[in-house]
Amino acid sequence: MKKVVFQDNVTLDNIIELKGIGQSYDGGNHWIIKDFDLLIEDKPAQGQFVVLLGMSGSGKSTVLRYISGLQKPTEGQVLIKGKPIDDKTHISMVFQQYSSLPWMTVLDNVGLSLRYQGVAKKERDERAMEMIKLVGLDGQEQKYAMYPTLSGGQLQRVAIARSLLANPEILLMDEPFGALDIKTRIQMQELLLDIWDKFHSTILFVTHDISEAVYLGDDIFIMKSAPSCIVEHIPVDLPIPRKRDIKRDHYFMELVHEVEDLMIKVSTY
Repeated sequence: MKKVVFQDNVTLDNIIELKGIGQSYDGGNHWIIKDFDLLIEDKPAQGQFVVLLGMSGSGKSTVLRYISGLQKPTEGQVLIKGKPIDDKTHISMVFQQYSSLPWMTVLDNVGLSLRYQGVAKKERDERAMEMIKLVGLDGQEQKYAMYPTLSGGQLQRVAIARSLLANPEILLMDEPFGALDIKTRIQMQELLLDIWDKFHSTILFVTHDISEAVYLGDDIFIMKSAPSCIVEHIPVDLPIPRKRDIKRDHYFMELVHEVEDLMIKVSTY
């Protein structure tokens, strides 16, 4: 298992690694993704917030599906903590579309992974309530997880709570705030930063919003279109934890413009 060097010459284990990934649906005549490599190290007492950017169709969502185990690449390796994904690997993903089960309550939705693990209902409900309170849904736990009983922002909070309960170490998010209004989107950004600070999770986040990517991420990777691979890496050297007023900082705006310029450049590849 490869190690990486962090501050003060401390070596770290990899938490997520994709090596030589390729995806073809016609036996290798046409590659959707080719020579894709991504390494995310496990930074203690900090975690990682990695953002994937790219044009529509560049394979960002597919990369998340590899890591979650929902899809297998045609070639290459997907490693979680140095081991291939198997049936015992539990990594949830928060989608842009609301993914809760509408015939179940918020409480039952959040505790779903524990139910599949055979955890007794009393313990399951207690642990689910901890997450429900964390994401600001206290008092909503007995409502059905459906629209319009809950708002779009509340339904995404249900999905985040469910994912955190399943595996607080790794959180995969596929444009989770894309359908939300601006006020709710800002609230969800703040919630996500609070969760990152509390759990020191490794978060892999897909978005098309460049300002959101710079505000949330500590590393941004840009993918080109098919055959897709990572072509640009931008470390985000902004203070952690982040506060919203940093969006008015001159350096923040410079980073947004830098990423925007790179996105335009990559779109011509």
